Order: sequence, then C-alpha cells, then structure tokens
Amino acid sequence: MPFPRAKSSRQLYDEVKSYDRVITPDGPLASSLNRQLDRPHLGPFAIPPRRLAIGRRQESEDRLAFLGMIATEDISWKRCAYAVGNILQCWEHQGTHDAIFEYDAYLDDTTERAVERIEELETASMKLTNETIDPDLDVVVVEPEMLTQLERAYLPAEYDTVSLFTEAEFELPPFRIHDSPTAIVETVVDAVTEGNAETVGIVLDQESEYSPLIESALEAADLPFFGGPGFTDRSEHRLFLHLLRTAHRGTDTRISEIRSLLTAFECDVADRDADKRLHELDDGDLSWLVDFCHDIREYTFSDALSAFEHRTGDTLDSFREELHTLGIADEFVTEARLDDVSFYLQTYEVPVDRDNEGVLLADAKSASYVGREVVFYLGLDDRWTHSAPRRPWVDQDAQFTRNLKSFQLLLQSGSQQHYLVQDATGGSPVTPCLYFEELLEAAYDRFSELPSTTHQLHSEPRDGTVFDTEPVDVTAEPIETVSKSSLNTYVNSPRDYYFSRIVDGPEKDYLTEGNLLHDFAEFYVNHPAVIDDAALTEVVDLMLDEVRPLVRSVDERTSRTEYRASLETIVSYLDARPPTDGKFLTPATSGENAIADHFGDDIESPVTERGFADADLGINGMIDLVQSESELLDYKSGSENSANSIVKHAAIDEPTDEPDFQAVLYLTYWRSQTPAEQLSFTFFYVTELVDDVIAGDADLDDALTTVTYYPGSLTEHVRTEEFFEYLREEGANNCQKILSKIDYQTYAALFDAAQLVETTDSDELIDSEFGRTMIERLEAEIGEYKYVTTGSEQVMREIARQQKGAFFEPDLDAFESFVEDRLIEINRRRAGEDPFPVAGLAGEPNYRRVDNRDLLLEGEQ
Repeated sequence: MPFPRAKSSRQLYDEVKSYDRVITPDGPLASSLNRQLDRPHLGPFAIPPRRLAIGRRQESEDRLAFLGMIATEDISWKRCAYAVGNILQCWEHQGTHDAIFEYDAYLDDTTERAVERIEELETASMKLTNETIDPDLDVVVVEPEMLTQLERAYLPAEYDTVSLFTEAEFELPPFRIHDSPTAIVETVVDAVTEGNAETVGIVLDQESEYSPLIESALEAADLPFFGGPGFTDRSEHRLFLHLLRTAHRGTDTRISEIRSLLTAFECDVADRDADKRLHELDDGDLSWLVDFCHDIREYTFSDALSAFEHRTGDTLDSFREELHTLGIADEFVTEARLDDVSFYLQTYEVPVDRDNEGVLLADAKSASYVGREVVFYLGLDDRWTHSAPRRPWVDQDAQFTRNLKSFQLLLQSGSQQHYLVQDATGGSPVTPCLYFEELLEAAYDRFSELPSTTHQLHSEPRDGTVFDTEPVDVTAEPIETVSKSSLNTYVNSPRDYYFSRIVDGPEKDYLTEGNLLHDFAEFYVNHPAVIDDAALTEVVDLMLDEVRPLVRSVDERTSRTEYRASLETIVSYLDARPPTDGKFLTPATSGENAIADHFGDDIESPVTERGFADADLGINGMIDLVQSESELLDYKSGSENSANSIVKHAAIDEPTDEPDFQAVLYLTYWRSQTPAEQLSFTFFYVTELVDDVIAGDADLDDALTTVTYYPGSLTEHVRTEEFFEYLREEGANNCQKILSKIDYQTYAALFDAAQLVETTDSDELIDSEFGRTMIERLEAEIGEYKYVTTGSEQVMREIARQQKGAFFEPDLDAFESFVEDRLIEINRRRAGEDPFPVAGLAGEPNYRRVDNRDLLLEGEQ
C-alpha cells in the first residue's frame, strides 16, 4: 500500500543548495538541510519563517501574551487565556493581529484589551505581519502548502518552490503488532544502547500511556533522552501541587485518596487505615501534614513551597521563579488561586532547560520530521489525528492538507522506520490514525487489516541476568479448617482467597460498626443491669469515637441516631428472648470486647461469642449467641435476607455469584454437638428497624430470619403429623379445606403410594407420579371437585417451599463432603501443585464481592 515517497535530506539539499534562503515548514527539517551544507554560507540557510523573523528560538507566544495580560489587567485567568488563544489562532489563519474584529461572536471587552496588549509585544507573529524577507535574496520555499497564512505573508513577492515528495512510491513497512504498551516499550528499549542513543528517535502521543512508560523505561536502563517530560510533568512539581490540593480537600480526606502523596513523603501508613480520614488518624508521622492542611490559608505560595522544600530536601527554583513570573509568589494559597495555577500549567508549556543528548522523544501532534537514523513510532492510533480548530476563521481543507502532509513526512523520517502498535485493547479493536485512510485509499478498522506482523515478546534483562527460582526446603502447613468468610471468598474466586491471606485489607466503617454492635450485644447478655439510658448514650459516644476516622463529619448526627436505634433494638430483643443459662455448654475463653473494657467488666457467659474449630469437619467460626440447645443466633448489620435467599446462596451443586455458607456451616457444626435434633439458625438484622424505632412502631420479627435444619430428608419431614397440622392451620385456603376432610393416616399413606420428588420446582412436583397420585387419591376420598385439585397443588407448592427455605440431613451431609473437597483443593494449590484460578465454582467471579480487585487481571484464568 504505497504513497508518495518523501525526499531524503540529501535529495532536497541538492535541489535547494544554490539558494540564499530555504524556507521550511519544520525546524528539524531545516536542521537536517543545514547539516548537508558543503560550502560557506552568509547568514541562515534553511530555516522556518518564525525563526528567521525573530532571529532566535522564541518562547510560546500564547504564554507570553497571557503573562502580559494578567500582569496589567484584572481579568479571570481562564477568560484571558480564551481571548488570547482566539486572537493568536485567528492571526495565524488570517494573517493580521486584529483579524478577530471581523468575528462579532468572539468580541468582548477582554478580547479588545488583549488585542491592544498583544500589539505592544515584540513577537515573531508581529514581525511576520509587518516585515517580509529581503527581496534581494534568492528564496525557495519547501512545500508551501504546509505554511500557514501568516507564514506566507512573510514571504517575498517572488520565490521558488520545491516539493517535499517525489513521484516514487514509499512502501509502508508492515505494522508490528504487540500485545500491550509494555511489550512495545520493552521492544524499543531493548534496541537502544548508549552507543546508538544519538541515532534513535521515538514518536508518540505525549498524552498517551506510552509517554510515562518509555520515559521510566529509559531511565531504568540508564539511557539518555530528551524531549520528554515538561515543566508540569516533573514529579516534584506535581507533588507540590498535590500537597496544596490535599490541604484544601477538607477534613474528610481519606488516606486512600492521598496514598501516592504519602508514599512520596515516605509516610508509612498501615493498609488497614486506608479508609480512615487523615485528620482523625492518630499517627505521629502524619502530624506535620495535618498541621500543614489546617494552616494552609495562612501560607503564601512562597511559604508553602519553602515548607515543601524543607520536608522533601528538594530545591524547586524553577517553580519559585514561575510563581514570581505569575506574580503570585506572595499571595495566600486560596483554593481559587490554586485552581488558577493548575489551569495555567495545564494550558501553557513552561520552558525548561534540557540537555539535548541521547534518544529524541517527539510528540506525534507537534513534529513533522525527526532527524534520526532509526525512528520508532509507538501507537499510531486515532489519537495521532489532529483535531482541527472549530472556528470560523479556520480553512478546514487547508488545515487538513497541512496535517496530512505533516503526517506523511513524519512517517518517513529516518532511514529505518518501525511502526509498533496494538491491534486491540480491553477487548476492543484499536483504530489506526485516520490519516492512513487518506494516504492508503483503503478502508480498515484495525491494524491487523493492514500489512502487519504479530510479535510475542520473549526477552531477557539488558544485563543478561534473569530471575531464577531456588528450591526451598519448606513444606506448606496444611489448612485444617476453613471459616464461612474464607469459604465464601474461595468459591467466588480462589485467586481472591489467596490474596486475602497474604494482603492486609483496609479497615471499613461498616465492619467497625458491626464489631461494636456485636460487642454490645455480648456485653448486654452478661451485664444487662449495667445498661440504662445514660449507659446507652456512653456506648453511642464510644462507637462514634471508634468510627470517626472512617465516616464523614457531616454524617455524625445521622450515625448517632442509627447507633442508638440499633442498640435499643438489641436490648428489646434480648429482654424479650433471653438465652438459656448455658449450663449445657463448657466454659468458653473470653475474647476482646470494647464495651466491656469501657465499663470495666468481664465477659463470663458461655453462650456469647463462642468460637469453634472442628478439624474433623474442616470448619471454624464464631457463634454470636447460643440461644438454646437447638437455637443459634447471629447479629447482622446489613440488610435483611429471606430464608429462601439464604438457602439459595448456600448451594454447592450450582453455586450462585453471591455464595454465603454461614448458616449451613454453623448448623453443620452444631449438628455434630446435638445429633438428631431439629436446629435453627437465626439472623438478627440489628440495623433493619432503625426507621421503625424512630417512628415508634418497630416489630422485632421484621428483623429476624430463621433457617431451620431438619434431621432427616424432606420426605420424612413433610410426612410427619406435625407438618400435616401445620398445613391444616397455616396452609392456603383450599389446602386447609381438603386436609380438614381427611385424617393424618390418609395423608401419610400418600407418601407410601408414590415416591416424593424432592425438588424446589413445584410444577415438577405437581407433574410427577407423586403429584398425580395425590390428586387421584384425594379426589377418590373427598370427591372430584375443583378445590380438591387446587388444594392438592397448594400442598405440593408448600412442600417445594420447604425445600427452598430449610436444610435437611442430605444437605448437611453433602456440605461436609463439599468442605472436605475444597480443603483438599486448597492445600494442593498451596503446595504449588495447581494455581489459584481467578474464576470460582460459578465461573467468572462476582467482582462486587472481590476484596483484591486490583490484583486480579481481566481475562486471567
């Protein structure tokens, strides 16, 4: 897929060497021609119009005009920048500095004052407007279409032209497709050495991910480069602005939000404190930062910079100089002025001193030519396409032609060109730069549809060393038991389970609140007489003190109300349904309890916070409350779930994406302590009734969900006389009606006539042999009435509901085997025999329930 070939600098020089002045559209192209000079020459030879007009390299005009405006005019910085930008852009495209006056929609007082100010400045644009090249000189212009209207105005009345391109064809080298930006960067850095660095150029979009990657990779390899990060990109400058911005964030700033700042200042903060508020964290290493934030309004920019320099040991002379240039060094650091500084640094390129040695980094949207032997092009995607200004003074066709020719020339820089690209990212194709479609006259959607080769990176470190593994004579200690939370995590994602065991997670407000509510419930069971109205207030205050670093200050009043309502709910429940005395239990070791420590009392009851670890069953846990020999209770601070939902998410044959094995795990353990007994596990949602408590109409039953275990099969349970009586009293209307007309023996005989299908699908049960037999027998017993059929179906729907909302002996038996299999699997993976996959038993993990999301890569197995 060829397009016109650009002339080499030698070819171009041979065509223009007889002229006095050679006007080029690009500085690097002029430098390349000047290097070809083989004779003495008076004055400049090849040069861009602006350089020739001003006689030197000039700073950005828009920045100079902006600085001149804010120094003398009381105008919003953003409004000033907008006016200056429009004026200079219009000037470039129309040729005169006051051309903006022809466009009424862009005229206002600020713009008129800016025109006056710009007219007073000695700039290249003004010289291009008011002067022309000496007409006595023999002038040639290289590719005049690439010049702007203002640059053409500087040309003499007569001049020759020469094209940059030949009639020969340039055969586009194939695109080299890599898997990732990292692979592309590694490929480039592997090709660069100290010896060839001066001959290598790299073209990239400086706003893309390639820019920081290539800069850090070259630094790590100790390879010199220039043309990369500018004034704003310097880490110490960004860090200073980050510090000032943090100081204005307020008292709700979280540690996680300023982690990079703390890392740069070498402040070691525990991972568990990541979600805590900076201003509420009692940490000596952070006291200076808290003080700085508190006093920020008393600092001038110069004072703040001095404090920063003192803390970091760096000297930011260039930043201090820029503050003086802006005229704000002695102004106080207000948030509005900080916004101005940030806007300025994002809008204008502040000049920096560079050592022009080593690899050249060129911006794809600024460069037209790279004077290096070997040129790497990184990305080449649609971000390389110029966005033409949408202003009435811009000739869109002429602008597109300039951009296209610039791109065409850029692609052919050097004697070797290497186009390194990605074909897809994040599962979506990467769109090549839109100029390719114009040059190649072909339709395409991705790089693989163009001539290309695919590369897999298999490289070693530059020094030839590789990371070797050394065998360690250590055997992984097998895990004998698993908790409900670990099992939940493992079933959702084994990889997340693995990282959860080796990476500390941040302390969460809801976990802290939940722990304190648990502590209060345990304390109240042991010492109910201590808790009166005043004591409840003390507990609320204690809870607020504990969670204050984790919650916003504006939420404190709401939290106080919620905590009080939750504590009153716990008191109401335990007063109405106190646990048994626990004589049937062995004494238990008391753990930490913040409420007990506050009141100076001990926890002695064996029925509260009872830990267990059963190696035979492979499970461990902590029972919040042993209500009785057959009843367990667990306090929850989340939203209420139904029994059906609890049983559903404890499924092991078809795990859901929200696995929760707490009820089945605890019932499995308690079954081993009280065999052959009907057991229950109740979730007490202590925060569920907050609104009702405030309104004064709370019903404790609305906060309770009980899951029952029946020591037999579903069939054995539903054929009992107890269940028969339950259907007679609690069943649907027709269900009660038909069962009132038969006795228990008739009902029980139904289960002898046909085998019950144990299913949660009521339609399946109704259509089964058991269902048909039930209807036939009851019609024979009662009569062939419609209500008999309807009533029979209601009986079977209730039987299916029993399976949905309770556990039976086969369920717990299967769960014991399930846990055993998981422990074998976990220990095999811990021993290194198998990897810990990302996907869980239900397939792709539920990422909303993943704790270490940043450590799990998309698409990883």
